[in-house]
Amino acid sequence: MSVSLDKEFKDAYHKASTTNVPLAPDVMLRLYAYYKQATLDYSHQFIHHDMDLVRAFKFNAWKQVAYLTQEDAKILYIDLVKSLNL
Repeated sequence: MSVSLDKEFKDAYHKASTTNVPLAPDVMLRLYAYYKQATLDYSHQFIHHDMDLVRAFKFNAWKQVAYLTQEDAKILYIDLVKSLNL
């Protein structure tokens, strides 16, 4: 992966995580899913029987983009943040 893509991704993450602009739940789920796939963070990979509804939605959103490469997920994350004009 290119250094410039990584920097642009980190910048987009900073914008998205520090914004005061209210984001719609579906947008937040897409950002979450792209981030998880871009970083391949498997810390909450498995669904447990006691998982709450929010975590279930987050897990489902991530699994829907599991086919993406890390690079593609970073690009989609960046594009989504740009489209939000944060």
